[in-house]
Amino acid sequence: MFRRIKKDVQVIFERDPAARSVAEVLLCYPGLHAIWFHRLSHPLYRKGWVLIPRMISNLGRFLTGVEIHPGAEIGEGLFIDHGSGVVIGETAQLGANVTLYQGVTLGGTGKEKGKRHPTIGNNVVVASGAKVLGSFSVGDNSKIGAGSVVLHAVPPNSTVVGIPGQVVVKDGKKLNGRDSEEIDLEHDQLPDPIAEMLTCMHRNMTRLEERIVHLEEELKKDDPKSI
Repeated sequence: MFRRIKKDVQVIFERDPAARSVAEVLLCYPGLHAIWFHRLSHPLYRKGWVLIPRMISNLGRFLTGVEIHPGAEIGEGLFIDHGSGVVIGETAQLGANVTLYQGVTLGGTGKEKGKRHPTIGNNVVVASGAKVLGSFSVGDNSKIGAGSVVLHAVPPNSTVVGIPGQVVVKDGKKLNGRDSEEIDLEHDQLPDPIAEMLTCMHRNMTRLEERIVHLEEELKKDDPKSI
């Protein structure tokens, strides 16, 4: 137990530059407290109990603003930054060293039975307000951009942005040149596919305007009265 608590504290110091002391982390990080509530409720839920684990989960939500269903499976190294509004569904599975920011939802899309929540791989970062909805996998070392809505599987080593979420980087170079084994938390440095599309359209329009001007000049040379 003490080894896991030490690991939890270490994870926060590694990923949050605002952390100043062990006492601050232990007392003032609701994401950490939510994980501890889940560790109390999850073993009871796996034994077939329902009411008491759900009551523990609801108490944790009331105190922390983070709702983790007791059935969710969470690997080591989870970091929930700020935590307010984070929801993790019953059949969600999280790998090692996952990072979730405020407002993230790992949810389902309907009333189907069985596995209906996402499986999140190792070293995945899900940025603020992102929604990952459905029974599919998000591959290792991937990033989900802020405010994105992901409805389909994400390959490993990918970056997803937009509504619905689109893979905009896959197996590419890191934006900041980090070592591939280090978790990339730079979720603000993401491509903007809409801006790229608008830039492309503007470039094409400029070329067409230049072409029209050129054709008018050629026509004027051949027949000055036509213009």
